Amino acid sequence: MGKNKNAEYPNADDNNDDGKGSYNYKMFSVFNRKFKITEPEPPADVQNLFAEYSEGRQEMTANQFRSFLTDHQSEHDCTLEEAERLVAEILQRRHHSTAYVDNGLKLDDFFEFLLSDDLNGPINKQVHHDMCAPLSHYFIYTGHNSYLTGNQLSSDCSEVPIVRALQRGVRVIELDLWPNSSKDEIHVLHGRTLTTPVSLFKCLKSIRDYAFVRSPYPVIITLEDHLTAELQEKVAEMLVQIFGEMLYYPESDSLIQLPSPEVLKYRVMISTKPPKEYLESSGIKQKGTPRDSGTEDDNEDYYEDAIETFETDDWVSTMLLTICFYSQSNISDEEDEDWSDCRSSGQLNPPGYKGLITIHAGKPKGALKDALRPAADKIRRLSMSEQELEKAATTNGTDIVRFTQNNILRVYPKGTRITSSNYKPMVGWMHGAQMIAFNMQGYGKSLWLMHGMFQANGGCGYVKKPDFLMKKGINNTEVFDPRKRLLVQKRLKVKVYLGDGWRLDFSHTHFDAYSPPDFYIKIYIVGAAVDSTQKKTRIIEDNWSPIWNEEFMFPLTLPELALLRIEVRDHDKSEKDDFGGQTCLPVSELRRGIRSVHLHDKKGEKLNNVKLLMGFELL
Repeated sequence: MGKNKNAEYPNADDNNDDGKGSYNYKMFSVFNRKFKITEPEPPADVQNLFAEYSEGRQEMTANQFRSFLTDHQSEHDCTLEEAERLVAEILQRRHHSTAYVDNGLKLDDFFEFLLSDDLNGPINKQVHHDMCAPLSHYFIYTGHNSYLTGNQLSSDCSEVPIVRALQRGVRVIELDLWPNSSKDEIHVLHGRTLTTPVSLFKCLKSIRDYAFVRSPYPVIITLEDHLTAELQEKVAEMLVQIFGEMLYYPESDSLIQLPSPEVLKYRVMISTKPPKEYLESSGIKQKGTPRDSGTEDDNEDYYEDAIETFETDDWVSTMLLTICFYSQSNISDEEDEDWSDCRSSGQLNPPGYKGLITIHAGKPKGALKDALRPAADKIRRLSMSEQELEKAATTNGTDIVRFTQNNILRVYPKGTRITSSNYKPMVGWMHGAQMIAFNMQGYGKSLWLMHGMFQANGGCGYVKKPDFLMKKGINNTEVFDPRKRLLVQKRLKVKVYLGDGWRLDFSHTHFDAYSPPDFYIKIYIVGAAVDSTQKKTRIIEDNWSPIWNEEFMFPLTLPELALLRIEVRDHDKSEKDDFGGQTCLPVSELRRGIRSVHLHDKKGEKLNNVKLLMGFELL
């Protein structure tokens, strides 16, 4: 069948509605096919619930509505006043009047409420986790190379993606700091690439202005520092000048426990490798000194890894990466001489710079088990690439879990992801890694999972880690083993009733030039390996408001980490099935009962009208 691909999501202004509640489709530019537009009707379960709670009457009173919310929807805190407020809101929306509040809700009003995602969404929109534990007890919404507008190799650097990330709720912003050509100013750019720089001042000012528009909880700025001592001093001055009282830093050189998100509300923190350690272990050394493989410099790992692992048919990317890497290496001799001068003159620590670092960073050095051994007198942040984590998880899984109970583990994408794609985050979460650094400017299924995880806890950017990742057993040493097979703890029951809204958000020929779409839903559980599975509804042909009424059951061994990923597709016999919306929800946050589930586009932005009516129950 032919497709209309002129725009990814054209609206319905050109829907060819004939004014009689139907769409006309042309066949071979000669024949017209007319399809009736049908409005969704309350499914049998909704009708039965209305009859039960209204006690067989035509209207449901506010008190009866409250009984439905507390009993069937498990909203036990709902008061009569809240139920009355909701009834008034629903009647105002449907009838533009509250004159009938005393009479209550009719069946169509009740159905309208169930379809309203802002009133009847699938998860709690308020912060409800304990926010008084140390930062290491939370998964933290983390960005990678937060200043890039596109790919990792040649895109522009800008403060705009930083602002967008903060507006979405991201709490960790990464900046790579490099000197300009005259070495008197600081640029933010992806080193050893063709990316164009943006000034550090712009980036920091944007962080200050947008840090807390979505969440009051702390923002952490992770710095990759390639600066001279003088420029480090300039960074320190800039941080203090721009952030003022917002900037948090410890009174001592190292912390034995990180503060809580609650204590750090509306504060900004710095995490990087302290200057002395950076000089000793980074690639920026005295001239003639070999580079240390234990460097914190993700850029170096990124491009050495990329050059080695690109497939032979991707020779253009490999060549560009090689030119970028070695051109930067060739000009670094002058920088090395500058660093030698700084070291010989004793200017290791510019005034204030080291003191502003709250979370000291580094990469594993020596034996992995030793690197992951928690220190009694200080808190650290270690960084691993996704590949390093996968390897470490097979040999030192419990060591990682033990390390992350008090320390911070940051995971970043491998070097071959120059298109700003992302990796599977669940491996890191299963091992307690707090900072799963993602390229927020791209899109894809992995990023959908990240969006889903951080819908939890009101979307504040901090999600309390499950208790099993924090527990210590006998002698305070036994911890959770991610490789151990577990028993089923819960069963998630999911019922898909119907969907609606596509005809309002898409042109009538977006999915098919000759007929309405043939929608079906794919439902995934993403979590522990034994829990991960997928199921699919049947295809509903030629219908803009499909009704499925299908139920699925998912056994779960670790429901606390499971994500429910939902994707709607339009079936096509001759081409690839078209995308019709998606969402991802944390299973542990799902609200019981019949809920309205709003769908998003491929970039994670909410579609205006597309939603599903679904039922959830965790047994």
